Amino acid sequence: MMQRWRTAPGEHATLRFHDRRSAGELLGAAVSKLRLQPPILVLGLPRGGVPVAYEVASALDAPLDVLTVRKVGMPGEPELAIGAIATGGVVVHEPGAASFLASLQPPFPVLAAAQQRELRRREQLYRHGLPPLDLTGRNVVLVDDGLATGATMLAAIRAARKLGAASVAVAAPVASPEAAARVSAEADSTVFLETPDILFAVGEWYDRFEQLEDIEVSGLLARAARRHPFKPPV
Repeated sequence: MMQRWRTAPGEHATLRFHDRRSAGELLGAAVSKLRLQPPILVLGLPRGGVPVAYEVASALDAPLDVLTVRKVGMPGEPELAIGAIATGGVVVHEPGAASFLASLQPPFPVLAAAQQRELRRREQLYRHGLPPLDLTGRNVVLVDDGLATGATMLAAIRAARKLGAASVAVAAPVASPEAAARVSAEADSTVFLETPDILFAVGEWYDRFEQLEDIEVSGLLARAARRHPFKPPV
């Protein structure tokens, strides 16, 4: 049964988040209300989604891992997403980019290939020593620090399904209405604490929104692994 939990635009005074940790604590409490059944695996989208996911995993008393995704940005405007890629060869195109993708220079496949190299680098770094991600039979919770267009989360959902997830829930502290709608159409359940009418940048919803480094992500994953040692799916 599909479940949805999110505030409606204008429903109440908007909630700002101090940092990703405090946002994750609030999000974890909300995700707990979904009453997901074990085996549960929480997957953070690196880098910014991992500290949020760490707190969600703590609230659910569930293991934490990462599902690597990368935004494909517009040439000259890398922050403007024209698509996204995820582990397992998943590719998502932004609907609004369809009109100019054919004439794009460099072409989209070249841009995606560059991001694929970085995706592989991060996957090897963050999951060093672990077997390839196998989600067979698991109820997966995908977590990011916010969704602007939803492209990277869509790629993550499709990758999780491809990897055998039994169900896919999506959780983020803040999401644009457009991203929330796109993601809700493909996920089994969603939790968004805020869905403002206008979302220019996810960072605007945080008092502190520093860029994370690889060492910080690896440290959080190591702490989570000590709490819940890796167990292969049965």
